[in-house]
Amino acid sequence: MRDPIYKTRPVEPFSATFGGERINDFIVMSEGNSNTYLLETSEGNILINTGMGYEAGVHKKNYDDFSSEPIKYVITTQGHVDHVGGVQYFRDHYPGLQYIAQAGNEEHQTYDGRLQPFRGSRSSFAFLDKFAECFAYYKEQGFDDFAQQDRPTADIVFEERYEMTLGGLNIVLIAAKGAETNDSLIVWLPQHKICLTGNLFGCPFGHFPNLVTIRGDRYRDALTCAAAVETVRELGAEMILYGHHEPVVGKELIETELTVLRDAIYYIHDEVVKGMNEGKDVHTLMQTINLPPELEVGQGYGKVSWSIRAIWEAYAGWFHHESTTELYSVPQREIHKDLIELAGGSDALIARAKAKLASGDFEQALHLLDIVRSVEGDNAAANKLSIDVHTALLAQTGNFWLSSWLKNQIKILNGGEARPLNIS
Repeated sequence: MRDPIYKTRPVEPFSATFGGERINDFIVMSEGNSNTYLLETSEGNILINTGMGYEAGVHKKNYDDFSSEPIKYVITTQGHVDHVGGVQYFRDHYPGLQYIAQAGNEEHQTYDGRLQPFRGSRSSFAFLDKFAECFAYYKEQGFDDFAQQDRPTADIVFEERYEMTLGGLNIVLIAAKGAETNDSLIVWLPQHKICLTGNLFGCPFGHFPNLVTIRGDRYRDALTCAAAVETVRELGAEMILYGHHEPVVGKELIETELTVLRDAIYYIHDEVVKGMNEGKDVHTLMQTINLPPELEVGQGYGKVSWSIRAIWEAYAGWFHHESTTELYSVPQREIHKDLIELAGGSDALIARAKAKLASGDFEQALHLLDIVRSVEGDNAAANKLSIDVHTALLAQTGNFWLSSWLKNQIKILNGGEARPLNIS
């Protein structure tokens, strides 16, 4: 009987710390916001991913403990900032180094850069405190070799497949465009049956992919994600070096987990399409579609309900055909003051929200409190009750993004400050 792998693996990412780990006789891992890996050969080394700019010096220090050979190539498995940020740092330390990426890399970095202030403000609730803890740790260690975040241009790009050999090590790069980013790629080491995927299936392995991130990003197509899972599954890997946390080892385990993940994505996709064709609204589908037990995967980074909405809106767009007001610019909050007046004051709405909380209808309670708080942001009773509702919701979730959001909302409601995240 299958015991889903997600139950035994961490979920949350964390910044690079000191101390690399040897995976085998030629691969060293340095964990971070996204893991980096050093492939050692007799003709020089290859670095897979570089971390954020500020992490690059930590990764290099970790690798220096294992190898003094020069790095000849850097390969990034995707163009996200936690993969490409340290490229220039390694260029500076290894003259002649060449950077290899899938051909969509430039477009993705341009897209990310265009929205950096927007993304920074919308990511801060999840990462700002963690970054503060990280830099306090670096200070304790006496480390200050921080590089600026890079936006690199690749020296070598390819569309579908790229093969190379260095020091007898055969390396095959396989494009998986659109699965995580438009430049996602897989690093396949056929001699050793080892696959380096980066965050191809999302942050933690064994979880449903995040088809849309709540920090704000373009939708990822469910069928494209399922196809990427199948691409890796067909390789028959005996080890996957993932973008976060420890390796996944064992051919049978890998095949089983990837088969379940592929089928889980297809199942949710098909159920959404079926529901849409039956005329069901997106909220009904979010509340009623669940994975069957045999397709159990984690929901620690993406959630099935969020992906249901992402699939619905990727097909149907933002107009849900529920109200004419969706087609106009005035938001519902513009009539919240009217609702409070019609209710005879905010106390009535707060009392009803308190009853909803007591009956376990947490989301309905928040709807009522949002009406009050949008008009009376300093209403102490509404804010106190909102803290209680967020706390109750927090107790129900193990999802990284949702728990980060709820914790941050509780902090703000308690008088804390919301600050943007700057990764430049």
